[in-house]
Amino acid sequence: MRTLSMLILTILFALNVTAQDANKLLKEVDDNLMPESYESIRKLINEEADGSKKEFTFYTVKKGKDKIAMLYISPASEKGRSTLRLGENMWLYIPSANRPIRITSLQSVVGGVFNNADIMQLEYSTEYDATYTKGTDTENILDLKAKNKTVAYDKLKMWITKDKKILRKVEAYSASGMLIKTLEFKDDKNFGGGITRPSLIETYSPLYKGYRSLMIYQTIKKRQFPDEVFTQNYMGRLGDLKK
Repeated sequence: MRTLSMLILTILFALNVTAQDANKLLKEVDDNLMPESYESIRKLINEEADGSKKEFTFYTVKKGKDKIAMLYISPASEKGRSTLRLGENMWLYIPSANRPIRITSLQSVVGGVFNNADIMQLEYSTEYDATYTKGTDTENILDLKAKNKTVAYDKLKMWITKDKKILRKVEAYSASGMLIKTLEFKDDKNFGGGITRPSLIETYSPLYKGYRSLMIYQTIKKRQFPDEVFTQNYMGRLGDLKK
């Protein structure tokens, strides 16, 4: 009996160490993707099944683990709109309405395959717990489980290079195990300030056959912001931050 108890304790200890290592790797992936506080310019392209395209350009600012805001720069018809995310709470500001309205993480305010949670992404380690699964010679693979039911995707599977710990692919699953979408991270770019990461994120989904969305990072720069920036009252003034 004593031998069996020791064996069980040894197995539980090993599993705990493995989980700690997986979550440590997930935090490194976050750190390699973005500084904790930054500003960026990025273009989003939605390609539809009939071959048509829609393009948007965003100015984005983020602070800490749970505050992110985004201003529409183009097209002209959308200019001045903004979105705000505080944890799992999101709002959309439309200048003509002059007031924020609530939106959800699984909606998409721009159409296409990216939803609001994808576009206003927080750190993965803030929303998920990670465990290792069998990898390849060049990539580690993590299984991620949402920490609570408010997270957009219940499960993720994540491919990470072993050498530089760069994120290469994410598969997003529902609680029932259905594949919702795949995101591929491509075209590594040195943005300066010690930031080298994939500049292109491509996503597609079995639920939207013939559709594809691309997110292209043009600039990423470390920058600090006061908490006032990440409030509903500031949504109409985000453009004041853009230099």
